[in-house]
Amino acid sequence: MQKTYYLIAVAGGSGTRMGAGIPKQFLEIREKAILQRTLEKFIDAWPGVKIITVLPQAHMQTWKDYCLSHNFSYPQQLVPGGITRFHSVRNALAKVPDGAVVAIHDGVRPLLSIKLIRSMFSRMEHCRGLIPVIPVPDTLKALGRVDGDPQGRELARTGDPDPDRSRTFAAQTPQVFLSEEIKSAYSQAYDPSFTDDASVAEKAGMELDWCWGERLNMKITTPEDLILAEAVIRDVTL
Repeated sequence: MQKTYYLIAVAGGSGTRMGAGIPKQFLEIREKAILQRTLEKFIDAWPGVKIITVLPQAHMQTWKDYCLSHNFSYPQQLVPGGITRFHSVRNALAKVPDGAVVAIHDGVRPLLSIKLIRSMFSRMEHCRGLIPVIPVPDTLKALGRVDGDPQGRELARTGDPDPDRSRTFAAQTPQVFLSEEIKSAYSQAYDPSFTDDASVAEKAGMELDWCWGERLNMKITTPEDLILAEAVIRDVTL
């Protein structure tokens, strides 16, 4: 039986680090919202993909108005975000049936390639969960914030050994799972160590597979990221 493919686009944050008047997912790059660009990548890569978009409750109507004014009419289920990313994803997974393949992707990562999406979805014939990663190119230092620093900007050695760069990788999204497996994993109680879907899955004992991600598949978080994303979209075909 052919599986149905879902995208959960996690765009429930407020984007305070961007310093803009609206959440970063609604900021435009070359006349399109970041979130629209993200969704369009999956629509182009996998026609018929079912989309669940997680948004801040206060900005549900903002997105509806944007889609109407920009003639972005692809069907979506809108789900309110929770108090953490974990709770936002769990809210969305409640809308996904068993027997499906579900990609969970940051709504502010619009620079991934269509090739990556197609490759990951295709590999789910043989995987329970598939996570894209990239090697960390920089030398890493084990540092911590200095207690008593009111701005939290002072750093000092922790006493721990520096991480081994050759064995350290950065996880990206989309993270793709069999729906019944990741829904079961998200039935766990929340743990502060749950920083992405892979950490939730591994805590539940799920065996994961790993694939190469893409250097340009960055999460747009700061004004500098926005400038870089604008340059990439202007000059690169993904």
